[in-house]
Amino acid sequence: MRIGLLALTLVAAAWGQSSKQTPGAQENILKEVAFEQKLNSQLPLDLPFRDETGREIKLGEYFKDKPVVLVPVYFECPMLCNLTMSELVKTLKLVTLNPGTDFRVVMFSFDPREKPELAAEKKKAYLKRYNRQGTDAGWTFLTGTEESIQALTSAMGFRYSYDASIKQYAHAAGFLIATPAGKISRYLFGIEYAARDLRLSLVESSAGKIGDPVSQLLLMCFHYDPTSGRYTMGVLTAIRAAGLVTVALIGGFLILSFRREKRQKNLGAA
Repeated sequence: MRIGLLALTLVAAAWGQSSKQTPGAQENILKEVAFEQKLNSQLPLDLPFRDETGREIKLGEYFKDKPVVLVPVYFECPMLCNLTMSELVKTLKLVTLNPGTDFRVVMFSFDPREKPELAAEKKKAYLKRYNRQGTDAGWTFLTGTEESIQALTSAMGFRYSYDASIKQYAHAAGFLIATPAGKISRYLFGIEYAARDLRLSLVESSAGKIGDPVSQLLLMCFHYDPTSGRYTMGVLTAIRAAGLVTVALIGGFLILSFRREKRQKNLGAA
């Protein structure tokens, strides 16, 4: 599957402005960057990481009975990662579902040099922005070894490249939503996320365990476009088709009625 065009554009714009590499070297680095969609793939839940407290855990600890928003970032990223995390928090504030109760948010660093202390600082900062009581346990900020990071990012289809000239990573912007069993369900690309898209992704990924009738109705009216990573009005095509059928049926009924009436008039005249 192809990465969302916006995500690639953001990579080139944000990283290209700061890179000290020659144009040829920049092109080679960007060739290594992608966010390939691997829908319905299984995430490796046995991978070891450390949470923001320094406790070693298995990734599967967060995949039990709730869908998971899984966000690849690195905490000292000067641009895209901060935009991704900030916009996600902003969008989640518009969603009535609650982290910890209805779903989990797991942000993990793909920079193996980053440690739990930095993860703890980021968690504190973004929970302060989110500012919704009783949801702290639904957020986790992870760090890990190169081996665990590579295994997870590979399973996600997330490819990035390190630019030693500026000591930064070139990478795409976005995240995925996984089912409680760890199956990749949806991708959302870029740095702006519609609350509707995020909510519908969570509802679908939960296999109907969360959400309300309104959400279920919306799921019937919108379909997921894997190319753009968004929900679109797919039902519009069906409505148009149904409209054509309705017009044809009405037309047929009118023709039959006209012929019947004409036949009856002819019989009366005879």
